[in-house]
Amino acid sequence: MALVVFDLDGTLIDSRLDLAESTNEMLGTYGAAALPVDRVAMMVGEGARVLVERALAAAGLHPAEPDALKRFLEIYGRRLLNHTRPYEGIPEAVAQLRRAHQLAVLTNKPEAPTRRLLEAFGLASFFPRVIGGDSAFARKPDPASMHALMKEHGTTPASTWLVGDSMIDVRTARNAGVKLCVVLYGFGQMRGELELDGTEAVVRRADEIPGAIAKSKKP
Repeated sequence: MALVVFDLDGTLIDSRLDLAESTNEMLGTYGAAALPVDRVAMMVGEGARVLVERALAAAGLHPAEPDALKRFLEIYGRRLLNHTRPYEGIPEAVAQLRRAHQLAVLTNKPEAPTRRLLEAFGLASFFPRVIGGDSAFARKPDPASMHALMKEHGTTPASTWLVGDSMIDVRTARNAGVKLCVVLYGFGQMRGELELDGTEAVVRRADEIPGAIAKSKKP
């Protein structure tokens, strides 16, 4: 069975508003003004610590403000499920893929909130293996986590896919030598950051993911 590894934010779930509101509440504890939602979304993808540092700097505060990460994580823990939902078509696409493939989640988000989100949306049973940004592995785009997932699942780069929305995911797939499916409905397209070379499978809707994986050839 092939292995299909999914990114979380911007790929499986639309978490933009909860991340932005949590970030702005954290900034407010330092007396800083709120940032636009889309501006915060531009900062997402490299883990909570990087998001907090970028937001602090954008608000005119020191990026290493004491306790900022702790404050953000506590706030986000409260707001985690206020607005966040799976993208339309994701539950069906994941269920379809699980019939023929092994599935995993690889995200730079910490593991605990990742698992809470998957449980809340009934997706946890499809993803027995989850690697978060606070794991023993270096965060994406370092390929170590992808290599570990392939070893655990007995697959090779030729039989492994990474599904993601950002250049972080693109670089991760390239660094690991695995196949890549890029979704255009997530944060990466919104940020205008995607630099593709034509070897990737590209989809505009979640329900297109299974078909793209089934028909695409090895890059």
